[in-house]
Amino acid sequence: MPERLKVVILGSTGSIGRQAVEVCARYQDRIEVVGLTAYAETVLLAKQAEALGVTHTVLSSVEGPAAVAALAKHPRADLVLNALVGAAGLESSYAALKAGKVLALANKESLVVGGELLMPLVEPGRLLPVDSEHSALFQCLRGEEAREVANLWITASGGPFRGRTRAELAAVTPAEALAHPNWKMGPKISIDSATLMNKGLEVIEAHHLFAQPYRRIQVVQHPQSRVHSLVEYVDGSFKAHLGVTDMRIPIQYALSYPERWPAIFDAAVTLDLREMGSLDFSAPDTETFGCLRLALEAGKAGGTMPCVLNAANEVAVAAFLDRRMGFLDIERVVGECLEQHECEKVQSLEQLQALDTETRARAQELV
Repeated sequence: MPERLKVVILGSTGSIGRQAVEVCARYQDRIEVVGLTAYAETVLLAKQAEALGVTHTVLSSVEGPAAVAALAKHPRADLVLNALVGAAGLESSYAALKAGKVLALANKESLVVGGELLMPLVEPGRLLPVDSEHSALFQCLRGEEAREVANLWITASGGPFRGRTRAELAAVTPAEALAHPNWKMGPKISIDSATLMNKGLEVIEAHHLFAQPYRRIQVVQHPQSRVHSLVEYVDGSFKAHLGVTDMRIPIQYALSYPERWPAIFDAAVTLDLREMGSLDFSAPDTETFGCLRLALEAGKAGGTMPCVLNAANEVAVAAFLDRRMGFLDIERVVGECLEQHECEKVQSLEQLQALDTETRARAQELV
């Protein structure tokens, strides 16, 4: 029997982490999980560790982020799946890449905040996207030449408020914003989807992952969420990746790459084209959903601007979820933090961590 892939899952009790554990549990003949981390869910972490025979676990709320980063460098690990939430994932992504691990990345903030720091560390085949959109682009680009790409098209469902006016958005509640029409996700990414900030973060991530300029990365609204992204080539042809809204599919692909393993879940992971109906596409409304515009501007500015964007957004989203401010105030807080920041060149992990802390304090004042 071939040697099993040895995997560490960072953030195993979150939405992506739980689904990654499920995939690993179904493929224990091919995968050995050697480490798990969680923030504070001790009971679930213990259950996961027992089910998978894992002896190395970290509870980051007690042991701190350094212990998580240390597990990302575990000598037995072949692949580290980073499913942490927010900028907290950057240090572990950096540690994994420095240690020569394959990094399966579900933590988009790692590249948003530190893409200019991380990408020089990446060797071919050692950074695998887990986000559904970036996994779709990655698969559509396989076997193709980067110079033949005309545009990357990242699809957006539009979230729960697609078509709303700014006046209507002013009064929406956290419960309404969390009710994504197509995907079951954690609270932070659900709010980012509602503001369209998530699409802006994904554009920045795609810029780093695929080495494409921002002018060649487009966002298109697609409410059915059946087309997960597309690549347009210079000859006018498109490749599209279609599938159901099930994150276990891109998670499994990152773990099986360059192979494809059979889907062994349930009928929900199959897509019957005969019953799919229409596929609709439209331009996003960046005037109503200003967070997307701010993210695109920060990405194009580069340097430390995306770090400020992300830190301010994390604080603003938490404040909205705590009902300390309104939905449109997320855009206000992020915009003011960006305006107050003087962009610098990215130089080190410590620089980004200090700026993250400084921006969070500023954003809290604006809340």
